[in-house]
Amino acid sequence: MSVAKKDYKRITTKSLIEMKSNGEKISMLTAYDYTMAKIVDTAGVDVILVGDSASNVMAGHETTLPITLDQMIYHASSVVRAVERGLVVVDLPFGSYQSDSKEALRSSIRIMKESGAHAVKLEGGKEIKESIKKILNAGIPVMGHLGLTPQSIYKFGTYTVRAKEEEEAEKLIEDAQMLEKVGCFAVVLEKIPAALAKKVADSISIPVIGIGAGGGVDGQVLVIHDMLGMNNEFSPRFLRRYLNLYEEMTKAISQYAADVKSSDFPNASEQY
Repeated sequence: MSVAKKDYKRITTKSLIEMKSNGEKISMLTAYDYTMAKIVDTAGVDVILVGDSASNVMAGHETTLPITLDQMIYHASSVVRAVERGLVVVDLPFGSYQSDSKEALRSSIRIMKESGAHAVKLEGGKEIKESIKKILNAGIPVMGHLGLTPQSIYKFGTYTVRAKEEEEAEKLIEDAQMLEKVGCFAVVLEKIPAALAKKVADSISIPVIGIGAGGGVDGQVLVIHDMLGMNNEFSPRFLRRYLNLYEEMTKAISQYAADVKSSDFPNASEQY
């Protein structure tokens, strides 16, 4: 028996758990600035992630490691000002929570107070359990992140698919169940086998959002620059490009430059 889709005027952590319970898939995209966030929210995306991927797509760094807490708060503040419906989740950047649980709490409090965001996201399992508990005890919602964790790229040495071996797969399942038990409202699974991701989603009651984790999970997330085709150098298997904005924008900007050079712009109707 199908359940009628509920019209959510405002997405909350409770909304996402209801969606999973009702079999409704959850949409999630990144945004890092006011204008893009306004478009994403108006289009009806449920969760807007202010990801530390801003380090790559906004600042041009090779990894997510260089972005700072202050920079994440700046991006998050811009996004929050644009959003009326979606749930805004902000990544805790590398170095802002790994050393101890008190620092993790301080970083989370700064994000919530200074940006107005609705939740934070942390990478890792049992090794950051105490930090997650301390953040949750302060009343701050937490989204987990398992599988490929980009902040640990130098530990892994590669962006290849994670948890293909039985030992790592079992740890991932245990970590996901632990994240649910301590009180996380959702978990992101990145770049793991689809069968394993489905097994995880079926084993816990909180939503599992996938990126490169197949269709058996409760929702999907992509980096907006990738799905819009603004970045033409990144083509993993899991990415579906809905537009080719790199080509379209290059064409438009080249035409603008040519029109200025030829004195075609501005024309008589475009001046006072």
